[in-house]
Amino acid sequence: MIMANCLTHGRRNFVPLCDDFPEKVNHVILEIAKIYQHDEIAKNQGMSDEQRLFYHQEHSTPIIEGLKTWCADQFEKKQVEPNSALGGAIKYLQKRWTELTVFLRVPGAPISNDIVERLIKRYVLHRKNSLFYKTLHGAAIGDILMTLIHTAVRNGVNPFHYLTELQRNKRAAKQSPAAWLPWTYQATLAAQTATPSPTP
Repeated sequence: MIMANCLTHGRRNFVPLCDDFPEKVNHVILEIAKIYQHDEIAKNQGMSDEQRLFYHQEHSTPIIEGLKTWCADQFEKKQVEPNSALGGAIKYLQKRWTELTVFLRVPGAPISNDIVERLIKRYVLHRKNSLFYKTLHGAAIGDILMTLIHTAVRNGVNPFHYLTELQRNKRAAKQSPAAWLPWTYQATLAAQTATPSPTP
């Protein structure tokens, strides 16, 4: 298992301090922004995980190394009080430096977990809504539906259409579940349409 931390979280600690330490905070934010720009370039050019890794190693490593040196200098040269809010933001980066820079060593490693956080928010909302289920059975059904809905969304499928087709073909889905998953049901429907009806 490889532990990777979110660079967005490291950046986020500096944002509220912009008014108090504008020059230093802007420096950190702009440097991190360059890394995200490199990641966007890799994505837009359709680079493989290995190509993206090499691209970051070439273009983002100097930024990361410069930022690491800058953070150390703030304390060693007594530019920032370690116990201040800015000092805390810097120490957050330093403490997690290895985990924050996994994308420079591991092909495909993300620089941010924003996607995961957005997914977690859906579960938090579902948990809040779950307070209004009247029975444990109803809650269990709600969990199943939530799983189906979000799995469909992650696979680029319209959840309403998917659940509607499950209801229309519930007997077939029960007999062959693998054919009625969010990523397989459309092919199953197309095969049904292509199969001529038996002659009476």
